[in-house]
Amino acid sequence: MLQLMHNKQSISNENNIHLKYLIANEQDALWGLTVNSVGCQYIAPHSHYPPGNHPARYLFSTNKGRILDEYQLVYISAGKGSFVTKSCRQQAVHEGVMFLLFPGEWHNYMPDKATGWNEYWIGFKGINIDNRVESGFFHKQKPAFNVGLNDKLVELYMSAIQIATEQKAGFQQMLAGIVNQLLGITYSLDKNQTFENSQIINQMNKAKIIMTEHVFSGIKAEEVAETVNMSYSWFRKTFKDYTGFAPAQYLLELRLQKAKEMLTNSAFSAKEIGLTIGFENHEYFFTAFRKKNKMTPIEYRKLTQKAER
Repeated sequence: MLQLMHNKQSISNENNIHLKYLIANEQDALWGLTVNSVGCQYIAPHSHYPPGNHPARYLFSTNKGRILDEYQLVYISAGKGSFVTKSCRQQAVHEGVMFLLFPGEWHNYMPDKATGWNEYWIGFKGINIDNRVESGFFHKQKPAFNVGLNDKLVELYMSAIQIATEQKAGFQQMLAGIVNQLLGITYSLDKNQTFENSQIINQMNKAKIIMTEHVFSGIKAEEVAETVNMSYSWFRKTFKDYTGFAPAQYLLELRLQKAKEMLTNSAFSAKEIGLTIGFENHEYFFTAFRKKNKMTPIEYRKLTQKAER
């Protein structure tokens, strides 16, 4: 890491700032995500912010704020400060916080004069991130994420700076991969913060085990809630927050997955398989299977058993 930092000193005239601004061609854009900027800067206590060595379209005054035409994912690894956007009221920022800037969205942020901060960022755009925002994974109303101090995140930013500096063939695609990793880690770490220091993780994991072990029994979601000592309404909400599935849907997914295994690896009829995995009504089994897999159980069996021969 120290050697990498030393190598990057040529990127900027100041040793505490390492940045790179990039261009992408039409072919790069077809990949679904392109990176426009990447860098890090270490702002010492009582020093000027922001530094004045950025291109005009990236500069901003902390008195006026700024609007960008790209997304930026910013990670604070040391120090503290403040952050505000048009859609989100001002909030304190400390080490271990990641925040996402949205294109066309006014924002402002700055380190505390007394502490300064270490800041990493990567700027990007493309249909991939647009789709994730449209699908509700990221919101303008909740742009900050408590991801904690994580050396993996710093390593990814530093790798991005290295790749952007060398700009070898396919560098935009490599940078897009890093952005996807950063977004995935950020989403997961922040989501799990909700469940830390509580019994909920154990209850949810126990519920998943119960469902997996009783997939053939026709167990109901309400029975699972009772077993983990939760009211069904609270269990349903918490389980969906934790897994992304409502309990009943999770059970259905497990049963349909087991059905696919049995259709491929057993001689039981489709109707027998449906009954075995807890579907009392074989017509419902056929309908649910077709809706999930875009083919009937019989068609799936023919396809997969033919492939195995």
